Amino acid sequence: MSQPIDYSRYQTLEITRRGPLVDGTPSVLDIRMRADGPGGNGKLPTAGHEGHWELSEIWRDVGRDDSVRAAVLRGSGMGFSGGGDLALVQDMATDFEVRSRVWKEARDLVYNVINCDKPIVSAMHGPAVGAGLVAGLLADISIAARSAKIVDGHTRLGVAAGDHAAIVWPLLCGMAKAKYYLMLCDAVSGEEAERIGLVSLVVDDEQLLDKAYEVADRLASGSATAIRWTKYSLNNWLRQAGPSFDTSLALEFMGFAGPDVREGVASLRERRAPRYGVDG
Repeated sequence: MSQPIDYSRYQTLEITRRGPLVDGTPSVLDIRMRADGPGGNGKLPTAGHEGHWELSEIWRDVGRDDSVRAAVLRGSGMGFSGGGDLALVQDMATDFEVRSRVWKEARDLVYNVINCDKPIVSAMHGPAVGAGLVAGLLADISIAARSAKIVDGHTRLGVAAGDHAAIVWPLLCGMAKAKYYLMLCDAVSGEEAERIGLVSLVVDDEQLLDKAYEVADRLASGSATAIRWTKYSLNNWLRQAGPSFDTSLALEFMGFAGPDVREGVASLRERRAPRYGVDG
C-alpha cells in the first residue's frame, strides 16, 4: 500500500473525498479548482505561479494514492477555468528561468493526466480556458454544461496553440474543426462541443455535478484493473501524438520570447482587439 497523500499542501485546489467506500475510505477524489486561491481573482480559477504547478503535480499524487479509484475535476465561481494569470504570462515573456520552468510544468500537466492510471472525470461549466482546459479535455470522461464556453486562446495571445491542442483536438473533433477553432480562438459551446466530439457529454447546468459524480461513482465501483488498463491502452493514441505535442509546446514557448505576446498581453489588459501589424 502507498503512504497516505497529504493533499493539504495544495493551496489553489480544494480536495475532498466522496463516493463508494473502499476499506472504509471514500474512493473518489473531488478536486475543485479555487477561484479564491493564491493568484485567483475571486471570479474564476486562474493559473498563476502556484496554480499552474499544482495542476500539473496533482495527477502524480492521484496515481500514487492506492485509496483513490476515480477523480472529479471541477471549477468554481463563474466557470471551470479562466486561463493563465496575466502576471504569470508577463513573467514568462521576460524571464528565461520562469519560461523554462513553466514549459516543464506544461509538458508535465499533459503527460501526467495521460499517464495517471486512475480514471478522471471533468465537469466544465462557464468559461473553460488555459491550463484548466488542458486537464478538462484530456480527462477520460469530459462532461460540459450547456453554459460551457470552451476557448483555446493561444493565437489571440500571440503564441502557437501548444498545451494540449496538437495532441488531442484533431483526434477528438477532426483536423478541420481543430484548425478552425485553434487558429481563430472561437468559443465552443457545450452543445457544439458534444456535437463535434470535443467532449463526452453535455448536460443542463443544474445536472452537471450530479452527472459527474454519478459517472465517477460508476468508475470507482467497477473493476479497477479493467478500467485502468483500458485507459492505458486507449491513451496510446495520445502517446503516439507525443512528438506533435512536444513540437507545439516548444513553438508556443518560443513565442513567449517574441514580440507578438507583448501586444497580446497589452490588448487583454486594455480590453481591445490585438493589432499584429495590421493597419486599422
